[in-house]
Amino acid sequence: MMTMTGDNEKGERWSGAMTNLTEMSSNLESLQKLLLTKAVFVDDDTFSKASLTADQARSIKLLQQRVETLEREVDAAITAAARARSEKRQAEAAQKAAESRAQQLTAELENTTKVFKLHMEELRAKQEEIQKRDEDIKLLEAIIRTLGGKESLSTSQ
Repeated sequence: MMTMTGDNEKGERWSGAMTNLTEMSSNLESLQKLLLTKAVFVDDDTFSKASLTADQARSIKLLQQRVETLEREVDAAITAAARARSEKRQAEAAQKAAESRAQQLTAELENTTKVFKLHMEELRAKQEEIQKRDEDIKLLEAIIRTLGGKESLSTSQ
């Protein structure tokens, strides 16, 4: 049953296509007859001038299309240049910001270095003071040992 319906539809399509072709054929014949009865015959000079005019019209149309294409390309180039200028300005602003930040970091680092040097000098001074006190303590211990040794000698005698 399905195949019969499918074959039926194909047959209808085929007959529709054939009808369309027949109508097109008759339309072409009518057009050909009309052209033959209404055709204007001109001499060779007029025909060559008309052909030259037609060629020039085609050339003009092609050149107009080329001009329009070039205008679009120029517009695109102008837009791209404007975008590039904008990106350049943004890049320059970013570079200035980065340079400013680098200068700030450098100044901060220099300040930190100065503070570190001051702390180092203070630590060295404290270390020298500690070393001097250590030497004083050792000297006092030696004196105490010496005195203690004499006292221990006098008490032992």
